Amino acid sequence: MKGFVVYPTYEVFENHAEVHLYGRAETGESFLSIHKFRPYFYVKKEDIEKSQKIIKADFEDSEFKNFADEPVCRVVFNVPKEMSSAKRELLDSGIVCYEADVRYAYRFLIDNGIKGCLELEGDYEKGKSVDRVYRDAKIKSSDYVPSLKLLSIDIETDMKGKEIFCISLYSDEISTVLIRSDETHDGAESFADERLLLEAFKDKILSLDPDVIIGWNLIDFDFKIIKDKMEYYKIPFVLGRNDWECKLDISTNFFQTSKARFPGRVVLDGIDLMKVSLISLPDYKLNTAAKEVLGKEKLITGDDRGDEIIKLFNENKKELIAYNLEDSKLVYEIFEKLNLMGLTIQRSKLTGMQLDRVSASIASFDSLYLKELRNRGIVAPNVAGDEYGERIKGGYVRESTPGIYDNILVFDFKSLYPSVIRTFNIDPVSYVPLKDIGNGEGLIEAPNGAHFKNTDGILPLLIERLWKERDQAKKKKDMISSNAIKITMNSMFGVLANPNCRFYNRDVANAITHFGQFLIKLCGEKIEELGHEIIYGDTDSLFIKINGIEYNDCSSKGKEIEKYINEFYKAYIKKNYDRESALELEFEKVYKKFFMPTVRGSSAGAKKRYAGIIEKDGKDEIKFVGLEVVRSDWTDLAKKFQYELIEHVFYGRPVEKYIKDFVEKLKSGDMDDLLVYRKSIRKEVSEYTKTTPPHIKAARKLGRESVGKISYVMTTDGPEPIEKIESKFDYDHYIEKQVKPIADSVLVFLKKKFEDVLEGKQKNLFDF
Repeated sequence: MKGFVVYPTYEVFENHAEVHLYGRAETGESFLSIHKFRPYFYVKKEDIEKSQKIIKADFEDSEFKNFADEPVCRVVFNVPKEMSSAKRELLDSGIVCYEADVRYAYRFLIDNGIKGCLELEGDYEKGKSVDRVYRDAKIKSSDYVPSLKLLSIDIETDMKGKEIFCISLYSDEISTVLIRSDETHDGAESFADERLLLEAFKDKILSLDPDVIIGWNLIDFDFKIIKDKMEYYKIPFVLGRNDWECKLDISTNFFQTSKARFPGRVVLDGIDLMKVSLISLPDYKLNTAAKEVLGKEKLITGDDRGDEIIKLFNENKKELIAYNLEDSKLVYEIFEKLNLMGLTIQRSKLTGMQLDRVSASIASFDSLYLKELRNRGIVAPNVAGDEYGERIKGGYVRESTPGIYDNILVFDFKSLYPSVIRTFNIDPVSYVPLKDIGNGEGLIEAPNGAHFKNTDGILPLLIERLWKERDQAKKKKDMISSNAIKITMNSMFGVLANPNCRFYNRDVANAITHFGQFLIKLCGEKIEELGHEIIYGDTDSLFIKINGIEYNDCSSKGKEIEKYINEFYKAYIKKNYDRESALELEFEKVYKKFFMPTVRGSSAGAKKRYAGIIEKDGKDEIKFVGLEVVRSDWTDLAKKFQYELIEHVFYGRPVEKYIKDFVEKLKSGDMDDLLVYRKSIRKEVSEYTKTTPPHIKAARKLGRESVGKISYVMTTDGPEPIEKIESKFDYDHYIEKQVKPIADSVLVFLKKKFEDVLEGKQKNLFDF
């Protein structure tokens, strides 16, 4: 039987541990596969005698060695707790342990080569909370593509979240609302009180038996309230596939996400999944996501919807039921439309990570790398996690040449860092420490002085394998797999640069970025030798100005340069490093018109900020990078102004008249709906003590304390939240802080200033 592991965990019985793998089988049934497995780690063979005097464990011979080619033995325990205690005792005694911090259940999966999907062979019996229970079945990896059961839920409460009105459940097999009511309602089930509603909700979860529960702000809001209320009524918070209490790890840190631990199931928050899937939205409210993805909206969207929900609960439960159910349905449809589960499952299959841990890049890297190390008979060190020191060198960003241009060609190295790793065999195992370099003969020397063996390492092998899988996915037009592989592959450099990774090595990480800088600079030199001008470069991209060429000839010229550079690198790498080049420069696009601003208040060229016209399907499309149009911390007023101003510039329309007219409309109140700022509160409002930025002042006027986004406007009485605007808009603030900086970024090329335009001194924009 093939299946997919949804939730790996373990249980301890009378001093022995068992791995428990919960999942969904190809038959559509849920399963639990139980395996006896003893936890272990490694110590050097020369440390066995000393270790035996310190800890109680079974010491077994092994054929494995550490990175220094020293033989190691396996130290085996009965339960994970013993292993954890022994590790501390040995480390305190100066004995080095290897792989002693690998999670017990994941250790079992790695040892058996399981990454998400598996094949089981053996007898099974009916379980209490799962359809099939296997005990010590034969197990091996599988390429099975699972179909998991999803359930979307949403709750409605009073304004303070103290009282639950109703809970909606939506999936392929259910569409209902559980509501507190003395009457019956179509499409809903009524309950006399909150306790009965919560008991019914629990029964629904257990009977529906979903693999994945989804929602929007699901852990921090819905499940937190449900858990608190179930505890109040002394209803066990048991919603998983065994009799354990479910747990919530609520994070108040803006940069960390909350987690839910439901044994046998996974809880996925739509907001987090959108972000880790690299899907960008103006904000991550459900209504915004529904509009952007589905072209739909919530049934109640006003700023006073909290009051509206209370009113509906008291006066019109039919509409409340429809509203509550629609929210669950919208989340489910967003997941389907974007195939978020498909992407998450694919990432799990690539790395072996549980569905709610696929974005854990260090753990994902561990899973992949440790498996390959095992195949080579090598053990890995423990995580050091305390060596920060000097920062890793970043990518090369070339100072830009500001101006307004015609026909700018953009070239981009395809997956630069992964291709650098492949080309130069940059790898933790291949790395040669300074003391072992000798005369360096036969080694690859990176620009930062790090040395690597010229034999294929593990990381280049992993990347090459992923690269080929991505190319195959692209040929099949399987963009889900392609994106999953891209995300996984591109995270590998960041992992090596993180001291919390067991394979962290500053020399190795810097070798990658130094090679990247060296290669992009060398590429620029070769292009300049051809007589072209580089106006900007950023990490893996070059922006090239080619004079005396018509727009229609730009693509052929771009392909010509692409071929020349790739042939150059192929010969250069072979001659200087005796390696095959995996580097691939791609001619990406042509900007018909291009705007590169200066740094604000300076004549120097900006970095990572520009705009240009791309022709797509015969139509012009203006693209913005890093400018106010695409930044969430600028108002819609600024975005509208910048877009239209750049449009005037590109198409030769009078700029000064446009600026003057725009300011007049602003001051007349015609654009009041565009004046809202949206900022993130990154810690509890009371924690802002040293400084009080505008959005915190607005939050305090609202009486708000929690993290998250807040919307406010600037008035003559300072910042005020949009829920409580009591003063007149401060138009001078918006002119000075939003309009003027954008106007001056263009007017500088006219040798004029914003104030000149408002005074009415006319001049045309045709002499760039």
